[in-house]
Amino acid sequence: MGRANELSDLPAAIFDHLHRPHIESLRPAFSTHPPRILILYGSLRTVSYSRLLAGEAARLLEHFGCEVRIFDPAGLPLPDAAPAGHPKVRELRELSEWSEGQV
Repeated sequence: MGRANELSDLPAAIFDHLHRPHIESLRPAFSTHPPRILILYGSLRTVSYSRLLAGEAARLLEHFGCEVRIFDPAGLPLPDAAPAGHPKVRELRELSEWSEGQV
């Protein structure tokens, strides 16, 4: 089956621009830093099981070579209750952008 027949339902397509990529070109380069993991929990209490569990998860991830940060939700406003520039909202967004995985 020729190229024209495969994409006959795309009459405006320029076939020279529709090449199939090589699988190797889709693989990301290996990272040169430890995996960056952000840990989130929801409890605002000073002592809570979710906060304790977050700390234990951080210890395990660090043991396995990860760089870990834990976001403390104290002071985070409810959705739409504060502008996007609120310090805790900015902090959470920056940590989310920094992280490569979240727990």
